[in-house]
Amino acid sequence: MEQRALDRREFTLQSVMAILGAATITVSGCGGGSSPGPTPSPNPNPNPNPGASDVIGAVAANHGHSAVVTSAQLMAGNSVQLSITGSADHPHTVTLSAAEVTQIAARQRVEKDSTADAGHSHTVTFN
Repeated sequence: MEQRALDRREFTLQSVMAILGAATITVSGCGGGSSPGPTPSPNPNPNPNPGASDVIGAVAANHGHSAVVTSAQLMAGNSVQLSITGSADHPHTVTLSAAEVTQIAARQRVEKDSTADAGHSHTVTFN
């Protein structure tokens, strides 16, 4: 097999193509026309990929925190560190192992405690 050296321009082009090849871009919009109003949806985060959607955790003793495992994180199945700061004025982090992410993707119940910041922590439940 013959090898050839890449110049800077070819290397940059190949790198960009590799990165874009792994990216998924979703475009959504609202259609025209009139309707009596929005239809309630059981899934607050619709996803064009059936079976794949974000999972929102319930934060105990909540005062503005938000815990979301994205569909991309669920599909990857790797461990994740979630910032659950949300609209609160202080941070908390929840660490999920790869096994826990897999359980959440299967819609199994997972409870995790956040880091203790500002003198307290929160229990976050995903199911």
